[in-house]
Amino acid sequence: MAEIIDNINAGGEEKKPLNFVQQIVADDLAAGKNGGRLNTRFPPEPNGYLHIGHAKAICMDFGVAEKFGGTCNLRFDDTNPQKEDTEYVEAIMRDIHWLGYDWGDRLYYASDYFPKLYDFAIRLIKEGKAYVDDQTSEQIAQQKGTPTTPGTNSPYRDRSVEENLDLFQRMNAGEFEEGSHVLRAKIDMASSNMHFRDPIIYRIIKTPHWRTGNKWNVYPCTLEFVPHRDLYDYFVHELAGESATEYCPRQIEFNRLNLTYTVMSKRKLLQLVKEGLVAGWDDPRMPTLCGLRRRGYTPQTIKNFIEDIGYTKYEALNDIGLLEHNIREELNHNANRVSAVLNPVKVVITNYPEDKVEMMEMDNNPEQENAGKHQMPFSREIYIERDDFMEEPPKKFFRLTPGKEVRLKGAYIIMCTGCTKDADGNVTEIQCTYDPDTLSGSAGSQRKVKGTLHWVSARHCVDAEVRLYDRLFAVENPSADTEHDFRELLNPDSLRVIPDAKIEPFLAQTAKVGDTFQFQRIGYFCVDEDSTDGHLVFNRTIGLKDSWAKQQGK
Repeated sequence: MAEIIDNINAGGEEKKPLNFVQQIVADDLAAGKNGGRLNTRFPPEPNGYLHIGHAKAICMDFGVAEKFGGTCNLRFDDTNPQKEDTEYVEAIMRDIHWLGYDWGDRLYYASDYFPKLYDFAIRLIKEGKAYVDDQTSEQIAQQKGTPTTPGTNSPYRDRSVEENLDLFQRMNAGEFEEGSHVLRAKIDMASSNMHFRDPIIYRIIKTPHWRTGNKWNVYPCTLEFVPHRDLYDYFVHELAGESATEYCPRQIEFNRLNLTYTVMSKRKLLQLVKEGLVAGWDDPRMPTLCGLRRRGYTPQTIKNFIEDIGYTKYEALNDIGLLEHNIREELNHNANRVSAVLNPVKVVITNYPEDKVEMMEMDNNPEQENAGKHQMPFSREIYIERDDFMEEPPKKFFRLTPGKEVRLKGAYIIMCTGCTKDADGNVTEIQCTYDPDTLSGSAGSQRKVKGTLHWVSARHCVDAEVRLYDRLFAVENPSADTEHDFRELLNPDSLRVIPDAKIEPFLAQTAKVGDTFQFQRIGYFCVDEDSTDGHLVFNRTIGLKDSWAKQQGK
């Protein structure tokens, strides 16, 4: 198998080197391993929603199978009914499909194999390789020893096969309370590998399982790949015998996806949800796939980001700015430009006819040749952003100020002639005049001014709710802060709600849930699922400023 992928698309895309996992797979296939058959699996635990870290594993597991003509199984690791739920199962399947992958008819559950796993446990007991221990978890932990000192045998280690069989069967029959008995493998309490010091392989759990109900009261303990690799291989060889090679899949680990300004621990994410610190698993501030989707991120953005950071064996903290850069680049190319005013102040164009309405042509997306245009009404009274006006501006303030001109995007040049204030000194209205010979697209439109403002017609605009989301945490690496509870590090400004933003009619008439738009001069926004007829809700996906690209000199 060549070092470089040998297929280039019609667009002449540059050949990309294989990452180290892909290279291992390519070498195995070239060597004819497993008869050239490739089958991968994605084994999620249904105890929470998938986050962007899981997406890295999904893209590898399904992506490798897709690249090399193999198949990928979806196999749920549902061995802990205390934390699992059908809600999580359905969400996981929905997120995998959203990313663009499918498992076909290869959907499996660990619970499908509970009878076989139970028989394996019985077999180990009969062969004198497992025993029931009545000690507490604390006592068992104390007897494990340390990496430099051997462990101490359990006082129950030499129980007879008959007694162990009886106790284990009674454990499953529900006769004992949780934590009162466990089944341990009898290996070697003096082993230099502490995982071999009689590990617990079954424990009592009396919570009904979401698939099997009350059929089982004992559940197998699952093994993490890297720390328990030798132990995993031990059980495979003990149970499969001479066929161990055939039944032992190759496991290849790569680094986790860690992201700045968030946490990836499902336990911590669950705390945020249960304590109401976020609005749910799909809160747009969450790193969950459903949260990113609701915020306006796309599957391709996430795949591009994962490809950018790559796969290695070294842990790294990835800059969320790179993820933001990817979605900004994609939406810059794909999202229609529209006008929305978030903090409005009224402008009255005093020399414009009161009853006159003109339709201005606005580009949908200048990044695309055939994106077309839409019309936007212009009238005597308009709204602009309050921050776009100052009575006494600093130097290089190229927006609206008394005696100065600005261009209204797609329309005329206007000059400020004055303003009206309330009793507290707040500006309530700005008065301007317009130059009728400067309509955008006309001969007079060539006259240059330094400032261009977005706007909406006061008579025609529609109110909308806008949710300004920011990063979830106020510190770059909340997981590294050992002096504070992670919840103390939440960003207090991660959400600001504007209930009465003003949007142009075209946006109000065409926006559908999930659609993304660029609000001129503000950022990219997605239509939220909370929207109803007559009440649109927009989530800020990302602002226009690309700090990551600036740091990279792009």
